[in-house]
Amino acid sequence: MTISDLETPALLIDLDVMEGNLKKLADYSQKHRLRVRPHTKTHKIPALARKQLDLGAAGLTVAKVGEAEVMLAAQPPDVLVAYPIVGRRKLERLMQVAAKTSITVSLDSVVVAQQLSEAATASGIEIGVLAEVDVGLGRVGVPPGETLLRLIQDIQRLPGLRLDGIAFYPGQIKSLDEEGEQALKSLAQMLERILDDLRKTGIEARIVSGGSTPTLFHSHRLPGLNEIRPGTYIFNDRNTVLSGACTFEECAASVMVTVVSTAKPGQMIVDGGSKTFSSDGAAAGAPVSFGRVLQAPDAVFTKMNEEHGFIDLRRAGQKFNVGDRVRIIPNHVCVAMNLHECVYGIRGDTVEQTWRVEGRGKLQ
Repeated sequence: MTISDLETPALLIDLDVMEGNLKKLADYSQKHRLRVRPHTKTHKIPALARKQLDLGAAGLTVAKVGEAEVMLAAQPPDVLVAYPIVGRRKLERLMQVAAKTSITVSLDSVVVAQQLSEAATASGIEIGVLAEVDVGLGRVGVPPGETLLRLIQDIQRLPGLRLDGIAFYPGQIKSLDEEGEQALKSLAQMLERILDDLRKTGIEARIVSGGSTPTLFHSHRLPGLNEIRPGTYIFNDRNTVLSGACTFEECAASVMVTVVSTAKPGQMIVDGGSKTFSSDGAAAGAPVSFGRVLQAPDAVFTKMNEEHGFIDLRRAGQKFNVGDRVRIIPNHVCVAMNLHECVYGIRGDTVEQTWRVEGRGKLQ
């Protein structure tokens, strides 16, 4: 089967590019002795998680219990749930997963730790815990200093839990321009202070887990960091390029769509809108467009309805006809993957793989 046989919209994965991205991270992490627990939120496919494990990943990262349940099919030796798990039913399901593989949870409150402890104790299972520290994003995580130390000490007192270390996510660093470089240096200094505080208190952080996509290949510059949890790197997307973390040639995922209307001069309508690409905008400061049209890089993907994509061709210097097919690199591939039931692995024009997106919609 070739890509011309596929119905559109179709999310295509260039296997050569994806395999290059996987090898690039494997080589980098091995060179800098960084443990990798890739986040499956991007691909949501156990077969791709297995590829990551076969290339040396120590385990997998998920956000939700439903994702952990799906990723058991990849036979991971370890799963990190990088999200506070709240509620009896979710914890019961998590313990069922923990009966099949080692589970670690990152959290930032004693309330969550207590619930996790009760579930683990009732099941006779030990759960690893990473204390989440906020390093500037202001999303989850306690502040460094006394609050973090108290959280860790409370975790250590709870039965059924094993303190493995700390976790953080510096998502506020969007690119490594001059401002980003300074932010990365400040983060390195903050991390040094955090780990020094822990040592002085006699606390061992066996795992220091962090990083983000824009800083991925600069992770070795953060002292004490020994685990990274990249997700987007397997495919990359337009926003990853805009952050300076990759090139368009390293973007493995694109959505093939069909031109369905050229009734308005200087514009074409394609058969993919917000139900195909998601409505995620471009990274801060970047030109407004919902993706990059590979056949016309100067075209602007200006607007979307649910099933319609509006593409301004006035600066593209090209004309398209109804029935033409184009491929668009989405702004945010993780969300786009969640909108598709299956995706197609291609090499050239040949479709080599069809994968169901088994983690799609696993929100609970």
